[in-house]
Amino acid sequence: MKTLSLIVPCYNEETNIAEFYNTFLKVYNKSLSKLINYEIVFIDDGSKDKTVEEVKKVITKDNKVTLVEFSRNFGKEIALTAGLSNCIGDGCVFLDSDLQYPIDKLPDFVDKWLSGVEVVIGMRDSKKTNNIVEKIGSLFFYKIIQAISDTPIISGALDYRLLDRVVIDELLKFSERGRMVRALIDWLGFRRDFVYYKELPRFSGEPGYSFVKRVKLALSTFISQSLFPLKLAGYIGLFIFSLSGVLGAFILIQSYILKDPMNLNISNSFSLGVLNSFLVGIVLMSLGIIALYIANIHTEVTNRPIYVVRKIHKKAVEKNSKSKA
Repeated sequence: MKTLSLIVPCYNEETNIAEFYNTFLKVYNKSLSKLINYEIVFIDDGSKDKTVEEVKKVITKDNKVTLVEFSRNFGKEIALTAGLSNCIGDGCVFLDSDLQYPIDKLPDFVDKWLSGVEVVIGMRDSKKTNNIVEKIGSLFFYKIIQAISDTPIISGALDYRLLDRVVIDELLKFSERGRMVRALIDWLGFRRDFVYYKELPRFSGEPGYSFVKRVKLALSTFISQSLFPLKLAGYIGLFIFSLSGVLGAFILIQSYILKDPMNLNISNSFSLGVLNSFLVGIVLMSLGIIALYIANIHTEVTNRPIYVVRKIHKKAVEKNSKSKA
């Protein structure tokens, strides 16, 4: 049977560890034990409570459980990456220890995986929060990223995902530090399908992923998934250059060549302002040209693979077993 690795990032989740493990075992024994083996990789992201001690208690009962303990808090995206590096399964699934991702949906993920799907994506119906700032922020984030990103990122498709080993191996080739793992998965492609679920309330405790961390992740994603912000100055410069150029030509012809036949009485200060705008447009366009070179450097330094291979198919070559005299 195939082995599925559960990758579970944790930050101050001492009250959730035991319940998470027990809930998974119930689902596994009921629906998955005859289909797959499992391992659980907990990643402690610099917790300040007794999360490590709680995971160690689970390890004493189950030799299929592993703990990767960070020296300090590095963030969820790095924790997920560490889980990918340390899992040994034929596939993996990202889960949160707070039980907001419903574990009882895991059999649906596994069924699609065993049928040949390489990326199974959990689609959340809606965000369970009363914080209007989070709701508006999430809405604007996905609207902006869908408009500027080279890779479409679907709203509601979060980290609840199952990846086949071929996807894991390709994902581990990425070297960029400022990362959003689910965006990199979307960039890779592969055969994919979806499982729809309703997000559950936290079993216990407070979320460790603060609003400030979410903003930092959003900004990092804008930069890593699109070069549009880098080229923005050039686009603005082109607009200012074109508008002030047309207006300047009109002023030149109207006031100086035709001697103001329309009696507009354009002042010298207005003409000077148009000239300044024209020069600013040239400067911003120059910055845009520089940005194109920086964008090329960014692409090379990021060092993403030029292409991704799912599998190489070859015609089997029959070996001649007869020895030649």
